[in-house]
This record gives sequence, C-alpha cells and structure tokens, in this order.
Amino acid sequence: MLPAANAALPEVAVPQLLDPQAELTLSEPKGADTQNDLDEAAVEPAVKPAGDLVSMVAQLRGPDAGSRELECLATGIYFEAKSEPLAGQLAVGKVIANRADRGGRFPSTYCGVLFQRGQFSFVHGRSLPSVPHSSKQWQTAVAIAKIVDQDLKESAVGDALFFHARYVSPGWRMKRVASIGNHIFYR
Repeated sequence: MLPAANAALPEVAVPQLLDPQAELTLSEPKGADTQNDLDEAAVEPAVKPAGDLVSMVAQLRGPDAGSRELECLATGIYFEAKSEPLAGQLAVGKVIANRADRGGRFPSTYCGVLFQRGQFSFVHGRSLPSVPHSSKQWQTAVAIAKIVDQDLKESAVGDALFFHARYVSPGWRMKRVASIGNHIFYR
C-alpha cells in the first residue's frame, strides 16, 4: 500500500463549458412575445396541479403560503378545520373566499374577512395566532389555501357564506347547503 502523499490521481479532462469572455443572459420563455406575457409567466406556476383533491394537496403542500393574504386564508383553514377531511378544509376555505369575493357586508380580502369583528373565534385583536409552519396540518392548510385562491377545485358548499360546527345550534334562518365533516354550511 502506498502512502497517500505518494499516490497519483488520474487526470480527468473537464470541458470548458463557458466562454470566459461571453456575456451571460437569461433566455426568454418560449412564446413570450410581450412584457405582459413575461410578467404572467413569472406569476403563474410552471405546472398547474392536477388530479383529485388529495393529489393536488400533495403537489402544493409546503410551509410557505407565499403572500400575506394566502397566509391569512391558510390560517383560517388551519384553525377552523385542520382536523377535518380535505373536502371540509376546502369548504371552509371556500367560505372565506366567498366572503372576500362578495363585498358589501364583508371585507374584500382574506385577511379582512378573518379580522372582521366577531366572525372567527381564534382571532383576537389585529393579529393571528402563531402556527407551527413545520407541521403537516399547516402545510396541508397552505395547499388548500392555494387551491381555493386559484379556484382549482369546486367545493360542495358552492356559494356558502357561513358555517358552524355540528355541536352548536345557532338557530340561523338561512338555507343549509351542505354538511361536511364536523361543519354545516349555509348561504
């Protein structure tokens, strides 16, 4: 056996892949003819999630919601429905989105909907409770929030604006549209 200091390593030819004098530029996406196309390409995900709800959640699950509004939507889903089936989480997210889209009686943003006085019991004042971003339940809520925000999957609740847990009976005089998991949905 030879000492390491005396061992000779074989020479391996490495091709020069970059011209040291060349100017580096980013290539444009195929079919991007205008600046508007480039802006949309930067915002749109490269591949839209596909398949059933379980597959879409698996494709979109992650700790980072990506924006303050999506963080609010995911937080609402997390605190109202984290232990519910995916269809129930989607339904809760859809109610929050429906309220934001409805206008008038409701604020026009997900965060505004959550912070509307007396609407969500987990909200106290003007801050959201902390969430363990490494938990699978949070990452699922983030995925559901993205699905709701991009309107990638229909929900059985349709245009519902209200929901409550099965164990309470508020006596609402509204049209009941669905019952999913532990929640009953109304419009």
